[in-house]
Amino acid sequence: MNTLRFFLLSSAYLLLAVARPAQAQVRPLARLGQPAGGRLTQLDNARIAFITSRVVLTQDQAQRFWPGYNEFIAKRRDLNRSARLLRRDADNASLSDAQLRDNFNQEFALRQQQLNLEKDYFERVQKVLSLRQVAQLYQAERDFTKEVLRRVADPNQTDALPSPR
Repeated sequence: MNTLRFFLLSSAYLLLAVARPAQAQVRPLARLGQPAGGRLTQLDNARIAFITSRVVLTQDQAQRFWPGYNEFIAKRRDLNRSARLLRRDADNASLSDAQLRDNFNQEFALRQQQLNLEKDYFERVQKVLSLRQVAQLYQAERDFTKEVLRRVADPNQTDALPSPR
């Protein structure tokens, strides 16, 4: 289930970055010529605002939580990028069976790294947040992903990113 959530969240980020410009609650609408990194930053800002509204953090918790969370997101993004490259390479018809087997083994290793990252992050975040806040965090991440996917799928939506309830 974590792998599915991980894949959906990553896909949502990519779809939004490629499909159309995003707007964070506190940032202006992205320009059409703006590089994807700018749109991704806006998406990250919107995610942070969304999570902040859902998980009530003390000032001390916030100072300890966000650096670790941002590090986790960056590592997860790197692992996703590597997995995408492996899947793209697997479509190459000229690969031998041995190369395909190696590709699968590398993908299994990446999935294990993703799981290890999730477990490590869970252990680290418990030292900063209560278990109830951790549960709220995971729910907020799922809700944000659902909302982003819904807005990408529905072109009649406004360009604003999800607003918290």
